[in-house]
Amino acid sequence: MTFVTAFRFPSSNPRSRTLRAVKRWALMAGGLFVVLLGILIAPLPGPGGIPVIAVGLMLILKSSFWAKRLFIRAQYARPKWVYPFRRLMRKKPEFAPVFWQQALRAEKVVLKRSRRRLTRTRKGMRRYFRKMFR
Repeated sequence: MTFVTAFRFPSSNPRSRTLRAVKRWALMAGGLFVVLLGILIAPLPGPGGIPVIAVGLMLILKSSFWAKRLFIRAQYARPKWVYPFRRLMRKKPEFAPVFWQQALRAEKVVLKRSRRRLTRTRKGMRRYFRKMFR
């Protein structure tokens, strides 16, 4: 295959371009639907709406160029806020550590130091497992 045929190949098949465009629009519509679903779930007890909204935003981010540009701007402006989303968008995301870190951050913002249970529970479990595996 020469350079000229390699250069012409993507534009020579309009069907593949159409399928890619349909896929992008379907992902965008699905992401918007999931975000709206998360907003509807948000008033219910528990953190149900926030993870659903995050998944919807990730779908939009995968399919939209303007969303990627906004995400990069947000990454420069607020790296600590954007980092959990970047971890969830990896090829092999780590869900448990991300949600644990976010729970610790939320607890730190909401509760006084003396009332934080997650931090004490984590430290207690760490001590328990160190004693158990010595």
